[in-house]
Amino acid sequence: MSFTLGMRREDKNRWERRVPLVPKHVQELKNKYGIETIIQPSKIRIFSEREYQDVGAQVQDTLSPCSVVFAVKEIPIDFFERGKTYVFFSHTIKGQEHNMPMLKKMMDLGCTLIDYERIIDKSGKRLVFFGRFAGLAGMVDTLWTFGQRLKWEHIDSPFNDIKQTIHYKDLEDIKKHLTAVGKDIKTKGFSKSLTPLIIGFAGYGNVSIGAQEILDILPVKEIKPEEIESIYKNPSNKVIYKVVFKEEHMVEPTSPGKTFDLQDYYSHPDGYRPAFERYISYLSILMNCIYWSAQYPRLVTKEYLKKSFKNKEDFHLKLIGDISADVNGAIEFTEKNTSPDKPVFVYNPSIDTIKDGYEGDGVVVMAVDNLPCELPRESSQSFSETLLRFVPEIMKADFTIDDFDKLALPFEIKNAVILYKGRLTPNYNYINKYL
Repeated sequence: MSFTLGMRREDKNRWERRVPLVPKHVQELKNKYGIETIIQPSKIRIFSEREYQDVGAQVQDTLSPCSVVFAVKEIPIDFFERGKTYVFFSHTIKGQEHNMPMLKKMMDLGCTLIDYERIIDKSGKRLVFFGRFAGLAGMVDTLWTFGQRLKWEHIDSPFNDIKQTIHYKDLEDIKKHLTAVGKDIKTKGFSKSLTPLIIGFAGYGNVSIGAQEILDILPVKEIKPEEIESIYKNPSNKVIYKVVFKEEHMVEPTSPGKTFDLQDYYSHPDGYRPAFERYISYLSILMNCIYWSAQYPRLVTKEYLKKSFKNKEDFHLKLIGDISADVNGAIEFTEKNTSPDKPVFVYNPSIDTIKDGYEGDGVVVMAVDNLPCELPRESSQSFSETLLRFVPEIMKADFTIDDFDKLALPFEIKNAVILYKGRLTPNYNYINKYL
């Protein structure tokens, strides 16, 4: 077969340097499947134009010759061409208000939209993702924030010299430095005011796995949620206690005597109430790594924090690494998303305000919403490897067929088609209510 694939430049912000397909995979698509590639020029892309040209790609502004256009983040509404197919993270499946004009434009032009987020297997597991890298970068940035916050509180700690992800050379550089920090913890330990140091992870998917991968470089002892309170009786000052929370720890059935059932919770979240608050005050840091939407209970509410913050002696939470970064979501006081140049803010529950930076009364929140872009080369390589196997099937599909049911695509990809020829597909008709 012989088709032309387009790759759009990323321009959502100056930090977005990722690509959906790396040069070696562009070469493989050409040699193995006859798929040509045109990329738009970019001054910030992590892989140079020369690297793509060396494997046979063309570099030009117009992608009009391309039957399918791939990108990473949302696409400006003036970019779309009538009847074209676009593959990217659209951030529309929750009816996100800021992306509805983009979706409407695609509908008006009769475009087809395939969303990476919905490429899943039959068990619902995501197959194409940056999640691990969000976790990796998010944990590093959270540890950096913790060090800065402690310095502001005049507490000396081994975290003082940890940098933000963007200030390391690469992932190997990060791991090398954290290994040295870990040795410092084993030797010097933490001050009494930081002991026990407990870091909780809400969630256990790809994001959480990435975050834990970073933390596990340091001296870590994993404990169960039910052990948290007892740790305070005889804590060690030379380990970080890690605890991973699952859904059964976050919520409980509202009906007396009913036991928690995961599938029942997903199907009937209104039959469950929040139960996570019993753990929060014991944590030093909370890493929010869960997928959240409005039908589910929140992890941490403003009301809870205001009430708990009055008794600071028994409240140890200093920082939330909100990797999921849902505004007013699982963490109700994540009032905004942040960026690598201004990654954190302090939420003061007493007066319900936020202040940029890590100084001031309250709980610090790290809520950078595009964390994988802080590891652009490694995250792009990993993403491209997972996407590669689906590209030939996408490129050879006949998107001119009127009947969506007759569109020949593997299950994993067909499930990810949000729009087909400008119309919401059956799985996504619910988005109409947000339009």
